[in-house]
Amino acid sequence: MNIAQMIGTVGGVGYLRPAPGTWGSLAALPMVWVLHTLGGFPLLAIATITVFIGGLWATREMTEGQDDHDPSEIVIDEVAGQFIALWAISYPSWAHGIDITALWPGWVAGFILFRLFDITKPGPVGWADRRGDPMGVMLDDVIAGIFAAIGVMVLAGIAHGVLGL
Repeated sequence: MNIAQMIGTVGGVGYLRPAPGTWGSLAALPMVWVLHTLGGFPLLAIATITVFIGGLWATREMTEGQDDHDPSEIVIDEVAGQFIALWAISYPSWAHGIDITALWPGWVAGFILFRLFDITKPGPVGWADRRGDPMGVMLDDVIAGIFAAIGVMVLAGIAHGVLGL
């Protein structure tokens, strides 16, 4: 396995079946916890940018000269998107000194919403996916992650504001 495959498949996670994208998203969860624990939201944000750039390169390398622009074993895009989805709990945790594990409903919502948006590909997520190039492979998950983060914030607002939990 070369370096592009190591990055693109997240160390081979992309070869797990069934549903390699879900495995890639699951693999991102402990990474978020470690990054957040070591450096808070700023480290997670830097890592997200690094994963995006590395994923773009790895995807380009892995798909060069191939008909399939988005093979299922490439799951680094899911990691980038899942990281973004969890910005919605990392930032408030870091900014307010809250243990990130105490925000467990946000972890669950972020994971489920990200998978939902990544699989159904609404609006701009589908547009990015249809680009048919490495940028589209990465961008559809970034947009799905943004949608999921917004969803987590809305749900937190409902739970803590309207419901008063």
